[in-house]
Amino acid sequence: MITLDDLDHSLISALRHNARTPVSSLAALTGASRATVSARIDRLVKSGTIAAFTIRTGTELSGSGVRAIVLIEVLGKMADRVAAQLRGLPQVRALHSTNGRWDLIAELEDRDLGTFDETLHKIRLIDGINSTETNILLKTTKSGLT
Repeated sequence: MITLDDLDHSLISALRHNARTPVSSLAALTGASRATVSARIDRLVKSGTIAAFTIRTGTELSGSGVRAIVLIEVLGKMADRVAAQLRGLPQVRALHSTNGRWDLIAELEDRDLGTFDETLHKIRLIDGINSTETNILLKTTKSGLT
């Protein structure tokens, strides 16, 4: 792990806002030279501090669609089988294993409540799922992408 200074933090913040910000704009924003900014970004990528550059779709930015967290309790030792089936659903944006009452947490996104209800129905029919609890996300004030 590398030690991050103020320039590194400024670059990461700017790139979180827009990963396509040109090096010249980052240099103007931070007061560093273009060569320094480019070298810093390369160092942050090489060290794994920046793991990926990504996009947010218009749907994510506009807030349209339905997003939710589904907490899933799995029967016995069926977690791998259930997880494989969940990963096959395009509406599952992320899948996490966890401890405690729930075995898996699925982050879902669907275009509207009708299709979201259909997706939840499919999930509940997966063999090995004992119970679920769904929480619809109303507003995001901070995410790893911003």
